[in-house]
Formats: sequence, structure tokens, C-alpha cells
Amino acid sequence: MAEQTTEAMVVEASPARCFETVAAIERYPEWVADLKEVNVIERDEQGRPVVVAFRAAAFGRSTNYTLVYDYSKAPEQFAWVQRSGDITERLDGFYRFAEAPGGGTEITYSLVVELRVPLPGFIKRRAEGNILHAAIRDLKAKVEGDT
Repeated sequence: MAEQTTEAMVVEASPARCFETVAAIERYPEWVADLKEVNVIERDEQGRPVVVAFRAAAFGRSTNYTLVYDYSKAPEQFAWVQRSGDITERLDGFYRFAEAPGGGTEITYSLVVELRVPLPGFIKRRAEGNILHAAIRDLKAKVEGDT
């Protein structure tokens, strides 16, 4: 069964800076702790990564998955869908960037995860927390540290 998780956070960086950071997919291993390898398989006519294979740490082992990125709503939104995965059946999501009322950017991160094998709820929640941490808090540290 697929589960959707959404989290939002305000960061002290511009929406453009946030989008630039998440669109630089090849640089993810520099700031996403559990990500071990990124391989761009296909680029669009502008040279942006469209089909990307990942190797990451998950559940005490290595997992592989391939995502297809959608730039149609850029730079306000950066979305993806999973093409294939060894542990996940579905790993679809997006980042949305909006100017925050007090300055900075409100980042909304949404992810739909469907695992190939059922896991106990507490393990899924722990994995979900790790993904959200990397997606939002590590992004915050990266964009605020680089500005």
C-alpha cells in the first residue's frame, strides 16, 4: 500500500537557490547522507538530468532505484516518478518552492512510497523520517550554508 508524506519548512535562501540545489542531481552525494551513487542515464535538450539511477543505503543494505524527473513546473516545482526499484515499487514526489511571507523560501516536500515487501509500521516510519530529514533538513543546511 502506498503512503504519502508531506513536510514543509522555511529556509533562508531564495526559491531560485533552492531549485538550483535540488536540480543539481549529480551533487546529491555531497549533502544527502545515505546516497552513495548517482548516475545520469538521460538528459533533456537543455542538458538537465531526466532519467537518473541512484544507489542508497536503506534498511541496513544498499538499494537501487531509477527516477524520471519532470521540469514542466520549474522553478516553482521539481517532481519525479520512479521508473524502477529493487525495494520500492513507487517513490514519486516533488519539491515545491514559494516565497515565505517573512522572507526566505517555504519548501514543501511530498513523497509517495510503496514498498515491494510489507514492513512493520515502526520500520516504515523510521525510514520515512530518514527520507524527510535528507529531503528537507539536509537541503536547508545545504542552501543556507552555501548562501
